[in-house]
Amino acid sequence: MSIKIVLPTALARHTEGQRTFESQAEDLAGLLAEFDSKYPALAQNVKDPNGKLRRFINVYVNDEDIRFLGGEAHRFADGDEVMLIPSIAGGC
Repeated sequence: MSIKIVLPTALARHTEGQRTFESQAEDLAGLLAEFDSKYPALAQNVKDPNGKLRRFINVYVNDEDIRFLGGEAHRFADGDEVMLIPSIAGGC
C-alpha cells in the first residue's frame, strides 16, 4: 500500500523543499511516526510534545477533512492523497 503526502511550501522547508513523497503509513499515527525517522524537523513542527498532531495542522484525505472521516481512527487506503495544511490566522 502506498499513499501520497502533499505539503504546502510552509511545511516543505522542513523536508528540504520536498513537497510530495510516498508513504506506507496505514493511519495518521503511523504517518506521524514515520516523520520522526524520515523528517525529524517536520515532526517537530506538526507534532506536540505528546506526539499528537498539533491543533493548528489540518489533515485532508482526498480533499476531505480527516475529522469527518473518523479522525485518528481513519485508515488510509492505497492511492490516497494526504495533505497537511497549517491553519493561518490573521486580521486586525
